[in-house]
Amino acid sequence: MSPDAPVRAVISDFGGVLTSPLFESFAAWQRKSGLSFERLGQAMADATEHNSMHPLYELEKGTITEAQFLGMLEAELDPGTSLSGMRDVYFEHLHPNPAMIDFMRELRGRGLRMAMLTNNVREWEPQWRAKLPEIDEIFELVVDSAFVGMRKPDREIYEFTLERLGDGLAAEDCVFVDDVDVNCETAASLGMRAVHYLSADQAIAEIRAQT
Repeated sequence: MSPDAPVRAVISDFGGVLTSPLFESFAAWQRKSGLSFERLGQAMADATEHNSMHPLYELEKGTITEAQFLGMLEAELDPGTSLSGMRDVYFEHLHPNPAMIDFMRELRGRGLRMAMLTNNVREWEPQWRAKLPEIDEIFELVVDSAFVGMRKPDREIYEFTLERLGDGLAAEDCVFVDDVDVNCETAASLGMRAVHYLSADQAIAEIRAQT
């Protein structure tokens, strides 16, 4: 495909692109809980080994509940450790990214097809949607990993998003923006024009150059 061919659709991530950086929310929870990233990471690795599955991946695909996920991690931590407040602290420190939200609205106003593709948690939907009340105004399609049983960076969820957009859209017709580089790598491998989000100014400039 020629790099001069017109872009017809934009597919955007949610957390870390349309919101503040996710690490800020996780850092706030770490401060409150007293658990280091290293300790939590080790618990995740141990839970993966003991359950023959990666708990976070399965949570994001909706195959286990949030309660099951937390229970798997708590089983690998010191007795009496509770992770039950993680969700509340996470969302308390997650904030909208006005520059990107306004830009996405502008793109929709220009007639581009707009989709959101997010790895998320089924039980968290009310909270993350409340952070972006404009979501259905801006995005005609929202693909949430926890409700479709697939997650980024698996190529199937990208193909599913294109199928749901319909209208003969191909990967080459789309700009994909995400703050996780491996998610961008899959998008690029499918033929999408991938923008790795680092900052609003950088991402907006790269998307403008292609749309």
